[in-house]
Amino acid sequence: MIKQQQTLALSPYIELYNLVIPKDNMLRQINELVDFSFVYEELKERYCLVNGRNAVDPIRMFKYLLLKTIFELSDIDIVERSKYDMSFKYFLDMAPEDPVIDASSLTKFRKLRLKDLNLLDMLVGKTVEIALEKGIIKSKSIIVDATHTKARYNQKSPREILLNRSRKLRKAVYKAEESLKSKFPVKNTSDVLEEEIDYCQKLIAVLEAEGGICELPKIKEPLNLLKETVTDDLEQLRISEDQDAKIGHKSADSSFFGYKTHIAMTEERIITAAIVTTGEKNDGKQLQTLIEKSKAAGMEIRSIIGDTAYSEKDNIVYTKDNEIELIAKLNPRITQGARKREDEFQFNKDAGMYVCKAGHMAIRKARGGKKAIGSNQVDTYYFEVEQCKRCPFKEGCYKDGAKSKTYSVSIKSTEHSEQTTFQESEYFKEKAKERYKIEAKNSELKHRHGYDVATSSGLLGMELQGAMAIFTVNLKRIMKLLK
Repeated sequence: MIKQQQTLALSPYIELYNLVIPKDNMLRQINELVDFSFVYEELKERYCLVNGRNAVDPIRMFKYLLLKTIFELSDIDIVERSKYDMSFKYFLDMAPEDPVIDASSLTKFRKLRLKDLNLLDMLVGKTVEIALEKGIIKSKSIIVDATHTKARYNQKSPREILLNRSRKLRKAVYKAEESLKSKFPVKNTSDVLEEEIDYCQKLIAVLEAEGGICELPKIKEPLNLLKETVTDDLEQLRISEDQDAKIGHKSADSSFFGYKTHIAMTEERIITAAIVTTGEKNDGKQLQTLIEKSKAAGMEIRSIIGDTAYSEKDNIVYTKDNEIELIAKLNPRITQGARKREDEFQFNKDAGMYVCKAGHMAIRKARGGKKAIGSNQVDTYYFEVEQCKRCPFKEGCYKDGAKSKTYSVSIKSTEHSEQTTFQESEYFKEKAKERYKIEAKNSELKHRHGYDVATSSGLLGMELQGAMAIFTVNLKRIMKLLK
């Protein structure tokens, strides 16, 4: 059964908060800035309103997750800190004497209450609404870019993940109390995942039985991480290390295994839209959706600022039809006019190569035809044949026995004459200088809010992480601009 909590107002110790939490405390400012009742309205249909034991207020549960993102702590550590940190209790609408939740409740909240909820669009939309109400957003431009996030499990097998984490825990214990080694269970030597899980559970049980040693920070952290891996992610470990994560390319010789978040942001550095995809997706293909999402959030858009990935032909036509300026330089390898099988081969602007739908990148390219006669020239991209032979998508793409696999694109130098003229103007060059702002925002997400590595496996988990991280950075930016 769900009901909104009212304990804070009834506490005789309420004045403590005014004594110990200053007016400029970030959590106090967020509470004053945001009416979190929207969380209750969105989630109330996911609870029984009349039967059963009282559930923890969904607003409080949501705020716990927000604290995790702001301070980059595990479930266990965020709950532990909320026992004694008065600013946390104030933010969570708890009375000073209130008990905290069990950390396992956060896992259930994520899996049962937030599943299939379009949290990303909802939270981005809420912060844009606040920014517009406060008169913070004045520009009519949005800056677009994509940032990558490495998968939590990389490309290791589930057993390798457990092996690595249990090994780190044992090493930490040996440094503190080597005599415990004799009490540890016999290491698993088989390749069976269930047996490795069983070993980890026994190891955890031995350490927890010892009590005091588990409170040492250098042991507590790897122990909590192993426990979360075995319990929270047990189902994911049995299925795969991360079925949704894909290989993406940052440059011709640099790749990553994980996800991409495609972002639209105002010149005031408020994120207005975001799309989370697997790592191999093309940046430019997300532009039109980012524009539509930004408009739905309340934005009026007159210009788009981005890199060459966004200057493909479809985007030029779309922005022109919608009377939007496209401040993105042309790349002749992207904007080449008509080419075959456009959906199967996407251009990666960082690497300067085409990538097939299986995620494999061309290894080299060659240009043929007469110079200075654009319509007669062709760029041919060569793929690694050994990969093509084993590719699950080879039917209709690679012919058995062929010694090479290529993809050719004709170059038409006159295809984008209007955009070519526009990008040489002083106005275009001046507006293009604003693009650095989104790179700084990507850096903030990664280095201050843990967005460089996924905190869970799967696309849904990545979307939840993105929703909370973007909600956090937008609120912080709004508060900074209000000052």
